[in-house]
Amino acid sequence: MAYSRRTYLINPRFQLRFSALVTLAVLISSLIYPFAIYDLMNSFIAYVSSHSPEHVGQISQKRTDLLITLVLWQLGFSAMIFIVCVFFSHKIAGPIYKLMKFFSAAREGHLSDKLYFRKGDYFHELATDYNDTMETILEKQKADFVYISEVATYVSNLALVVPDDKKVVLKEIGHKLNEIQARFQ
Repeated sequence: MAYSRRTYLINPRFQLRFSALVTLAVLISSLIYPFAIYDLMNSFIAYVSSHSPEHVGQISQKRTDLLITLVLWQLGFSAMIFIVCVFFSHKIAGPIYKLMKFFSAAREGHLSDKLYFRKGDYFHELATDYNDTMETILEKQKADFVYISEVATYVSNLALVVPDDKKVVLKEIGHKLNEIQARFQ
């Protein structure tokens, strides 16, 4: 069974801000038509009042009902846009969150894991770049490890033939090389 996250607010600060900004932009841009309808209805009411004043009250009530309906639809539409943006931003925030976890693991010395994103997530190329970078780092690390091993062997062999006062320095160098080797493992 494929893994899917249940938490949709992975990075609430980003996701809520992103959703609010998109919703606000949609809300502001869609306020044009209620004002246009209101203006059109006022013009119609002015026309009706000059030709048939008895129908003005009924048309004014229809205008009020229409505007209330439009406001309610707009609020519902804005709520839907907000929720859709939370789900959409989840597919952006998820990969970034997972990448941050991998960077944290890398700082702790766990470089061998491969990074994969869920099927519907965005930025799959980011996972590929991360994996390629880590593979390059690990290859260089292995080459350095081999070289450090050779140097450590050379230093320990050298310690056998140098005077006693130089053995302390070589012992310290050997100790540091072993410390470095321990970090590679």
